[in-house]
Amino acid sequence: MNLTIQPARRVSGTLTVPGNKSISHRAAIFGALAHGTTRIENFLRASDTLSTLACLRQLGVYVTLPDDATQPVVVEGKGWDSLVQPSSPLDCGNSGTTMRLLLGVLAGRPWEAVLIGDHSLNRRPMDRVQQPLALMGAEMSGEGDRCLPPITLRGGNLQGITYALPVASAQVKSAVLLAGLQAAGETVVIEPSPTRDHTERMLEAFGVPVQQGGARICVSRAPQLTATDVFVSGDISSAAYFFVAAALRPDWEITVREVGVNPTRTGILDVLRSMGATAVLSNERASGGESYADVTVRGGALKATEIGGALIPRLIDELPVLALLATQAEGQTIIRDASEMRVKESDRIAVITAELRKLGAEIEEKPDGMIITGPTPLVGTTVTSPLGDHRIAMTLAVAGLIAAGETTIENAEAIHTSFPNFAALLDEIRD
Repeated sequence: MNLTIQPARRVSGTLTVPGNKSISHRAAIFGALAHGTTRIENFLRASDTLSTLACLRQLGVYVTLPDDATQPVVVEGKGWDSLVQPSSPLDCGNSGTTMRLLLGVLAGRPWEAVLIGDHSLNRRPMDRVQQPLALMGAEMSGEGDRCLPPITLRGGNLQGITYALPVASAQVKSAVLLAGLQAAGETVVIEPSPTRDHTERMLEAFGVPVQQGGARICVSRAPQLTATDVFVSGDISSAAYFFVAAALRPDWEITVREVGVNPTRTGILDVLRSMGATAVLSNERASGGESYADVTVRGGALKATEIGGALIPRLIDELPVLALLATQAEGQTIIRDASEMRVKESDRIAVITAELRKLGAEIEEKPDGMIITGPTPLVGTTVTSPLGDHRIAMTLAVAGLIAAGETTIENAEAIHTSFPNFAALLDEIRD
C-alpha cells in the first residue's frame, strides 16, 4: 500500500492517539496470569497487540474483544498453572514485545512451546533473552548465533539470578522479571541506564511487590497476581509524530489528549524543548501507577542538539522522527549511543538516513547513530519504508508535510501494526 502526502500550509488541532502499545501488551499478559477478571479500557487495537491476544488464547486464556472499540477488552485469568501447552506455534506477528514477554512467561512452564514471527520479526535477534533465561534453567534455541526466530523454548524449574543487562532494554528486563516470578529465590535485574518501567508499575498494580533501588530491580516468586482494571493512556510514541509535526514550523501547534507521561518515556519532550519547541503538560492525572496528561507542542526557532547516553532508552522509538526534526534545526544534531536502532523492525539508522537523503536531507550514518546538518529544504519524491517498519513509514509521512511537492511512501501498510488511523488523523490536523 502506498500513502501519498501533500505539503501542509499549517498544522494545528486537538486529537487523541491510540492506547499505549507497551501498556496494552502488559495489561493483557498480566491479566492472563492473574486470578479474576481484568478489564482493559482504551486497549490498543492494532496488529501487534492483537498478536498478543491471539497467543494468549492459544495458551488457554479466555479473552473478550468487543466489536465496539469503546468497550473494554476483558481477560479472564486463572493463574500461572491454568496456561496450557499450545498445540501449534505461537505466532507473534511483527511484535517483538509479544515474543520477548511471552518467553519470560513460558520459561517457567513445564512444557515446550514454539514461537514464530513474520518476515521482519524472524530477523530480530533473541539471544539477549536467551542468555539470562538459560542461566535461570530454561532451554531456548533459535537460528544461528543470535538466536533468530522461530524459537523453541522448554521451560521448567527456574532459579533466581542476579543479571546485569549488557544493553539497556525494557523488553529483556521484562522477560527476566516475568521468569523471576516463577523462580526459586530472588531475581535481580541491574540496568546500565533506566528503561521503560511499565512492567514494574503494572506488577505492583496487580499486587506483586517489586523492590527497586538505584539500578536494581528485584522480584521473588509470585504464585498469584490479583486481577485489576486498567486504563491505557495514549501512547507517547504515537503522539510523537504529531508533536514533531507541530515543532517543524514556528506557527504550528498540536494538543494531544490523555498522553502517557511516564518519566521513562518522556525523553522526546526533553529533546523538543532543548531544540526550541514548547511542550506544555496540563490536566495531569494517574491510573494504575501511570501518569497521563494533555500535551501541547508549539513550534519555535529550532536549533541543533545532541541526543545520547541515558536519554536514548527514554526515546529509542522516537529517534527516526527526531532525525527528521533535526533536518530543520540550525546547526549539527548528533544522535549517538543508539546502535539498538539497528535491530528493530529494520536497521533504522541505515534506512532513515537513506530515505531522508532522498528528500534532500544532509545526514550522515554512524555505527551508533547519525549526524544531521540543518536546516535543509525537503523535496517530495517516492520513498520506501521497509516491510514491517511502521515507525519509518510514519516518519516519512510527517516529512511529507514540509516537503515541496508530493511525497509517496511505499509499504505504508506497516503503519497498521501500531496506529491504524494515523493517516486519517494526519489529514485532519493539516491545512
